[in-house]
Amino acid sequence: MNEAQALPRALTIAGSDSGGGAGIQADLKTFTAFGVYGMSAVTAVTAQNTLGVQSAVDLPLEMLEAQVRSVTSDIGVDAVKTGMLSSAAIVERLCDLLEELHLPNLVVDPVMVAKGGHLLLSEEACDIVRRRLLPLATVVTPNLLEAKALTGRNVQSRSDMREAARKLADLGADWVVVKGGHLEDEDAVDIVFDGSGVDELVAPRSATKNTHGTGCTLSAAITAGLAKGRPVREAIRTGKDFVTEAIAGAVSLGHGHGPTNHFVGVTSRW
Repeated sequence: MNEAQALPRALTIAGSDSGGGAGIQADLKTFTAFGVYGMSAVTAVTAQNTLGVQSAVDLPLEMLEAQVRSVTSDIGVDAVKTGMLSSAAIVERLCDLLEELHLPNLVVDPVMVAKGGHLLLSEEACDIVRRRLLPLATVVTPNLLEAKALTGRNVQSRSDMREAARKLADLGADWVVVKGGHLEDEDAVDIVFDGSGVDELVAPRSATKNTHGTGCTLSAAITAGLAKGRPVREAIRTGKDFVTEAIAGAVSLGHGHGPTNHFVGVTSRW
């Protein structure tokens, strides 16, 4: 095996964030920080910054499929993650592709609910995520609002998070990480369920408003670990550590919620 073939390869299927803090931009930065070769299939193009999303356009289904087929048929994929999928048609087409191509180590970041609680996906699209996408997932990483949207139950405590994790596993995901960043606990606690037992991943909470892209960053870090052949539990724990450091070293850019620092642990060459 030559050096190029030995390089771990990860694919992100998500929306583009023109501000660079989330979406495929955050994913590719995270892959790079982990020494993983990153590829992308763009589902939607957004005009956004630290203040919010001003405009968004979905790419044609044929273009999404062409991107996925292009990179998988030539370069290959060791792990793949999904982020913003935008519409029922996109989710449906993507599930068809994932099943046909047997893409390994799928991490699903169910970008379904905006910070204010507004649904970003229609109920039809949410139903396809439940029925078709989650059963394909090695890991699914919902926040509290997304866990509520997927399970139909309020998720407002650690106990609720544990119950939601079990219900999401019942829908077919191998591993579930329910993120507790929106809880008002002193620490940032995530619940991990592997189908049989529950773990709590606890990290100190940083006093910062610069948390744009944290969900993308965590799921991309887990994907990078799986691409490198790490066991799932190790990939999740390493991802948690990485996003904790990225939040602690977050960058104050713009006038709103700035991005996490994806290169906080990378040696500077500047």
